[in-house]
Amino acid sequence: MKILQALCPLVFILACSTSSASILQDACKYFADKHPEIGYDYCIKFFQADKGSAAAADKRGLAAIAVKITGAASKSTAKRIATLKASETDKRRLECLSSCAEVYSDAVSEIAVAAGGIASGTASGLGDAVTALSAVLDAPSTCEQGFQELNVPSPLAAEDAEFGKEASVALSVTSAL
Repeated sequence: MKILQALCPLVFILACSTSSASILQDACKYFADKHPEIGYDYCIKFFQADKGSAAAADKRGLAAIAVKITGAASKSTAKRIATLKASETDKRRLECLSSCAEVYSDAVSEIAVAAGGIASGTASGLGDAVTALSAVLDAPSTCEQGFQELNVPSPLAAEDAEFGKEASVALSVTSAL
């Protein structure tokens, strides 16, 4: 009997971790089905950026984590843009960077809306979150467009590509709620 009592907490812990892992795996399988060009492995790697994702109790918790990760990326990219703007001497490239700064500033704001919508747990809040994340998804392509029109390489190509993937994961997980 004492052995059984000692094993109960261990069984509970293992069951909880398996359940959390299953939530993450299921979310990433769903994502990979919708976005095979990005894939399951990327989704798992994306969530590994936040240790809490392995213990997410449900899909809503996972969506909140995805938005948190994406929010940090948008802020980081906005800071990089500010640094680039400070040293840019070409007027046309500076205009492109200013446009990028604007769309990433908007993305930061929209991500805050998405976080609030997810936290509310209401149908209208989740709808607002999906709408906000849909708008966020446009930031990288809008930023890149200016550089493409100038026929110059974008100094933000890597960040924009990565942010596009991150925003796709956040939108997919949130849309599944």
